[in-house]
Amino acid sequence: MKFTKQQWQWIFYDWANSGYGILVVTAVLPVYFKAVAQQAGVSSADSTAYWGYANSFGTLVVSLLAPLLGALADYPNAKRRWLNTFTWPAIILTLGLALVPTQHWQWLLILFILSIIGYSGGNLFYDSFLTDVADNHQMDLVSSTGYGMGYLGGVIAFIVFLAAQLTNGFGGLLDSYGIGKFSFVIAAVWWVIFGWPLLRHGQQQYSVAAVDNPLKDSFRRLAQTFRHIRQYRQISWFLIAYFFYIDGVDTIFTMATSIGKDMGVNTTMLMLVLLVVQLIAFPFSLLYGWYARRTSNRTALLTGIVVYLFICLYALRLKTMFDFWFLAILIGTSQGGIQALSRSYFGQLVPKESSSEFFGFYNILGKFSAILGPVIVGVVTQRTGKSTIGAASLGILFLAGLVIFLLLPRLSRKGANADD
Repeated sequence: MKFTKQQWQWIFYDWANSGYGILVVTAVLPVYFKAVAQQAGVSSADSTAYWGYANSFGTLVVSLLAPLLGALADYPNAKRRWLNTFTWPAIILTLGLALVPTQHWQWLLILFILSIIGYSGGNLFYDSFLTDVADNHQMDLVSSTGYGMGYLGGVIAFIVFLAAQLTNGFGGLLDSYGIGKFSFVIAAVWWVIFGWPLLRHGQQQYSVAAVDNPLKDSFRRLAQTFRHIRQYRQISWFLIAYFFYIDGVDTIFTMATSIGKDMGVNTTMLMLVLLVVQLIAFPFSLLYGWYARRTSNRTALLTGIVVYLFICLYALRLKTMFDFWFLAILIGTSQGGIQALSRSYFGQLVPKESSSEFFGFYNILGKFSAILGPVIVGVVTQRTGKSTIGAASLGILFLAGLVIFLLLPRLSRKGANADD
């Protein structure tokens, strides 16, 4: 399939914000924060828990606002405006992380929370652009390519950071804290360079009719959607399943480095593991798109959920570096695919002219799940003193998502039920 210019612009936004995803959310800031916090006398278990709570709180704000923001973005030419409104503050706040004095671990959490609000809010509008750049036949492949290119972009940004890490700050120009701050600058600059085409030229194809008072009309449309929710039964049940299984996916993504540090994995090895995960995720995201086209989106998603359920069960015996590498590779095989196909599955279900509104509900359930998961890991870790047990406790969420999703019919290529 040959992608259009608009599709490439959309795909490369995933490449653009992947620097933030890998360097700030996953790889560097969690380790950097734990080092700063422990230097201030915070215990290892408590710093892991605080990081989980910060992720939860940061996503709560966007979760509560997501349906309204999505409804506001469905008016003509509004998606790009809202995408810019959330993205640019997030970029500036990411740069701000590099300016926080190393003794102020609380300020690191505050800026992180604010930046992830911008990052998460921007992704709401980015996701809803999928219905504007691809039809139902193209969505699985375009969405999977977006995630795949995102991982590849993250790898390249990560390699730039590793160059500083492995050369001891470019021959001593940066100390250990300076290397961490350098990574935050990389993430922000990466975001600007590769996100610019969509931020500047993104075109909205579908919209609701323009009105004089978009805010008032958005509330009216949301109320109407709730009143007629029974008309969207398949959408509703998919969102419930998604709430559970994506909870585990996002939590493993955000808590992995903290769990690795608790196991005693050194920073350099941890960075190498994360690099390998990103490298594996790139081709496997594309493979999931191919697998969905050969079988069905539903079958591919069920496969990903089962893989993650096995990961949680295996975490109970997580003791050696071999175990850690084995789980990391398994995560890399399915992380991008399950996220990409969830997005395209939902995109094929929703009314195109109201895609942002419906992606608002998609976002709110995805983000509320991201609140629940880190809290579960944090509480179980603090109660047991073992973050591996905290990770294993996520298995109940994947099991719930699996059972519900098994009850959903597969989609035909036109986005209708295959049974219709």
